[in-house]
Amino acid sequence: MEPEYRKGRATVAACGASLLLAAVFEALTVLAAHDRTVRAASPWRDDPYHAVVGLAELAVPWLGLLVVLRLFAWRAPGGPDRAQQTARAAGTITTLVGVASAFEWAAVLGAAPVARTGWTSVLVAGLAVTSLLAAGAAVLLVRCRQPLGSARRWRHDWLGDVALLLRWTPLPRRWTDPAMVDRVRRHALAVFAAVSVLAGAGLAGAQSIGERLTDPLLVTWYFVVEATSLLAFCLVSNAVAGFVVRPAAGRARRAVETSLATGGAAVLLAVAFRDAIRAAFGLGPVTAVPTLVGLTLGAGLGAAALAAVLALAVPARPTGHQRPHHGEATR
Repeated sequence: MEPEYRKGRATVAACGASLLLAAVFEALTVLAAHDRTVRAASPWRDDPYHAVVGLAELAVPWLGLLVVLRLFAWRAPGGPDRAQQTARAAGTITTLVGVASAFEWAAVLGAAPVARTGWTSVLVAGLAVTSLLAAGAAVLLVRCRQPLGSARRWRHDWLGDVALLLRWTPLPRRWTDPAMVDRVRRHALAVFAAVSVLAGAGLAGAQSIGERLTDPLLVTWYFVVEATSLLAFCLVSNAVAGFVVRPAAGRARRAVETSLATGGAAVLLAVAFRDAIRAAFGLGPVTAVPTLVGLTLGAGLGAAALAAVLALAVPARPTGHQRPHHGEATR
């Protein structure tokens, strides 16, 4: 069996490659999305490419920040769990950038032509570099992969490490005591929802100011889309990387969370492919705000309802999760 220290070194190398990838991707994406001159020359400035790239632009820096913070607690108890969870978070970064890059290449090869300038060449060259970095990070991540099913044995999580790091600050101790941390674990869904709503409100406000939106329905729609897609991302990424290790889910909670994740993903996909969906039914492009709201949110509600029914119909399986411990080694 490969020594643990080699696994740890492989994980750190993979995380470093993913962080480099995140930095390059974010710099190029922010430039292409928020500079008017550069955006006019961007092949992926319109949907469905923009919707996918925009989600990655929002999620990647937060995941990168969490990975960096996790490295400060690298030698704390729970090393095997920490290495696996951090590698999964780095893998999520690489996957998001990889999917966004695939959409960008699709835009370069098949989208409606744009007025090519020097910036177009810069963006395409940056896309090529990003794609190579993503491939390299993926190779390193494969080297530190863990066996299937090992996530069910997690006993440490990112939340415990955050509490440990916060104890080095002058914050009140009651914010980081085990009772408070356990309370957050029990109410993780409410925490994810609150974070998503606050972030969605901020993004909707910034968009309404930046684009000078005056239609209340359009602003509200934008807020709902951002909040639901962010909540779906929180639920899915938590299941992948174990940010908060929670008690085993009962059938009702599993149905609710499956419904929310599926509905949020469906809303985002409907936003990205709204014109293609209407074209499949012989309809023209979306031109009215009520039509946009009905199509996208209707798709999300329908997908959420179907996912809830299916989740309730399937019996819950034991997950094998153990109660997270504070300051206790996992092996």
